[in-house]
Amino acid sequence: MSRPIVVFDMDCVLVDVSDSYRETICRTVEHFTGRRITRELVQEYKNLGGWNNDWKLSQKICEDLGVAIGYEELVETFQGIFLGDGTNGLILRERWIARPGFLERLGARYQLAIFTGRLLSEARLTLDRLSGVEFSPVVGSDEVAAGKPAPDGLLKIRETGVWSSMWYVGDTVDDARCAWAARVPFIGIASPNAPRHSEIVRLLAAEGATAVLDDINQLGRVLPL
Repeated sequence: MSRPIVVFDMDCVLVDVSDSYRETICRTVEHFTGRRITRELVQEYKNLGGWNNDWKLSQKICEDLGVAIGYEELVETFQGIFLGDGTNGLILRERWIARPGFLERLGARYQLAIFTGRLLSEARLTLDRLSGVEFSPVVGSDEVAAGKPAPDGLLKIRETGVWSSMWYVGDTVDDARCAWAARVPFIGIASPNAPRHSEIVRLLAAEGATAVLDDINQLGRVLPL
């Protein structure tokens, strides 16, 4: 018997990455340029679309500040800050957003899956540390030919089963465009604490979001529990 499936992005949806990925971008740019950028500037680039890959975004910001950096060198520095030696990386600052029991209730009615811009190994690190819920399948950026806003990840998940309906939950215009390209209804997340919050809400609505919520704990307003 088919059942509905809800696919989640991870960053800023399942996991608060303010002090992990977003801070790593800021520190990587500072390392190469000597200039400390704001998280609001990072969000400004994200809101433009096309910057789902944080490595490429960091490289672009460096270039816009007048410093050209080789991609492999930048990735190595970024990963050193983000992962550290396993005991001191910024990844350890991540916080799970779902309230206790919420995803368990959702999972009783829906299949729960993930399509993330993270590498699959990095997604697993955080899920193993923070989540007590099973997501299946979990698709990382290294498992698709083209990253968001291309629909490859959602199409791959669609092929794993026969779903009565499918939803994608994300926080960026690239997530929304990915859902649109896959012909999947999109639910936007815009934390009130996020930089440029009102702009995010407006952009996600303009991209066709069925609803724009403060966080995933409000999904019951859209999806019957």
